[in-house]
Amino acid sequence: MDNTLLDKLKSHCPAMLPMHMPGHKRNAALAPYLADLGAAWDVTEVDGLDDLHHPEGVLLRAMARAAALWGSRRAWFSVNGSTAALLAAIWACTRDGDELIMARNCHKSVYNGLLLRRLRPIYLAPAPLEAGLSGPIDPSDVEQALAAHPHAPAVLLTSPTYDGVCSDIAAIAAIVHRHGKVLVVDQAHGAHFGFGHGFPESAVTQGADLVIHSVHKTLPSLTQTALLHLCSERVDPQRLQNAMAIFQSSSPSYLLMASMDGCTDLLARKGDSLFTAWQQALDGFYDRCKGLRNLRLFTAPCHDRSKVVISTEHAALTGTELSDLLRNDHRIELEMAAPRYATALTGLGDTVETLNALADALLEIDKSIAPAEKPPFPLPPIPRAAMTPAEAADRPGEHVSPAKALGKTCLEFVWAYPPGVPLLAPGEAVDEAVMELLTAYGAEGVTLHSTTGAMPDKIFAEK
Repeated sequence: MDNTLLDKLKSHCPAMLPMHMPGHKRNAALAPYLADLGAAWDVTEVDGLDDLHHPEGVLLRAMARAAALWGSRRAWFSVNGSTAALLAAIWACTRDGDELIMARNCHKSVYNGLLLRRLRPIYLAPAPLEAGLSGPIDPSDVEQALAAHPHAPAVLLTSPTYDGVCSDIAAIAAIVHRHGKVLVVDQAHGAHFGFGHGFPESAVTQGADLVIHSVHKTLPSLTQTALLHLCSERVDPQRLQNAMAIFQSSSPSYLLMASMDGCTDLLARKGDSLFTAWQQALDGFYDRCKGLRNLRLFTAPCHDRSKVVISTEHAALTGTELSDLLRNDHRIELEMAAPRYATALTGLGDTVETLNALADALLEIDKSIAPAEKPPFPLPPIPRAAMTPAEAADRPGEHVSPAKALGKTCLEFVWAYPPGVPLLAPGEAVDEAVMELLTAYGAEGVTLHSTTGAMPDKIFAEK
């Protein structure tokens, strides 16, 4: 019997002559890269292999297995990553012109959802933490926002953040539901939550209505794979199904879907031992790093320790410089670098050996740098909004230098990537606080990006 989608592909592909897409026809001899990329299992929707947008067979069962493993009512595969799942969630929970209560440090894909639905964002500011880290969302701020904006249909938060900072989802869910609203949690970086005994609890079991997981970020699945979980009766599943069909390719990759189903199967069979090994490797890493003097590892009750955040706040180098040293001298590539810290993302594929290598490199660098005390790095402010992002997107504008943009209305997104959180959104005023932040990022060696690609030299602003 075919237990997983990959089992089904292995039995189907050799037996059938492919007079259908894709054009390589599973002929790996055609070009070496096809064999390297696993083209033997790259097929399209044919008899027996089901249809992601109308699942009735093997894909329906695969998504049901994912829902059962993570504990949701229903799960959808996303082959367009968490981006498509977030857009679908926003589309299903709102109507054009609604208000959306959202954390300011949401991923830019959420901001694209604002544009598509012409939504008016009501921002929740994360609390500041050390080294310029954005902290959790305060439940009392959610309460106040809902009281002030009773017609907003949903609240959308990111937990954990790119750096592993978690909000109190259970407390926030209780508040949101008391107001009769929907809670959407972007938990792209927390697909491993709820497994093992040392990671935070999953938003799926903490009361969120919709939860988005990027399966590939910490678990053994191919890049661009994600899950959208429905966890309550507060959202119409048909609206979600329709939205996922809008924001996903009509030719979904069976390689990506098979990797998600394979990941589900692996965790169901061997998850306990795999997560125990990961936790033990992390224990050893943090224990070895107790010898750090100038570099420091961020730890807090609200932090997922699988995200190794290395603070340079008390060291004579920047997060960007630390990242460069690890890359050039130790052949270690980090996930991201910020002005006052750098982040290494660990995952289920890490071992004692890989984490020991990171610890040894940090200890060696730590011995070579001097201590330094730095003034606090400014947290991104929430600029004054002159109009909604959707209104701004339709305005004519011009490219001007950041200095000449002062006092003007920005007509594009400006962000540091990673993590892809906007520092400026369309419709927001370029004020002194924004200019201070952009200048501080540049001084610390962090590259800024923008929608039109003209940053850091130019900002697209209203004439």
